[in-house]
Amino acid sequence: MADSNEKNVSGGSLRQYLRVGYIARPHGVRGAVKLDPLSDDMNRYSALREAFIEKNGTYTPVAVESAATGNNAVYVTLSCSKSREDAQGLCGCYLSVDRAHAYALPEGTYFVADLIGMEVYGEDEGYIGRIEDVLETGANDVYVIRGERTLMLPALKRVLKTVDIEGRRMELYSNVLAEVGLFED
Repeated sequence: MADSNEKNVSGGSLRQYLRVGYIARPHGVRGAVKLDPLSDDMNRYSALREAFIEKNGTYTPVAVESAATGNNAVYVTLSCSKSREDAQGLCGCYLSVDRAHAYALPEGTYFVADLIGMEVYGEDEGYIGRIEDVLETGANDVYVIRGERTLMLPALKRVLKTVDIEGRRMELYSNVLAEVGLFED
């Protein structure tokens, strides 16, 4: 299951950086910014001290001077932003963390970034396709798997036979796949 939304789309087999927020707009006149959070745990931001601004595939280190949460948003002050104009220049960028500072996940849960691009196989079906996206639906995340046909699969532990993050491979129980999977024709 993908219980953490920390996302990224760059890098090799395991992404070095994980997105924790999208910089949406300036907040005030002293350089603070409003983040749209990309983590399931809003408490993770209060401990955040080091991060990276991701802009056009480049990661620039930045200190997080303060962080506050409210109304499903995060308000942060970054060392690189001292004015409203500085903050405006960060809009559209992502705030990311390196893997060493990523939030620790419970066993059996995975970063979305580690699932994207993973090859998926069924016990009986063989190769099904690659995970192209993970949709948040509220009840369960849904894996979008593209192969010969597109498969929409709820992220249920009972459908996952094995998940090998390092090997970039997922195997599904065929009997559960037949029950809960939806192939688009």
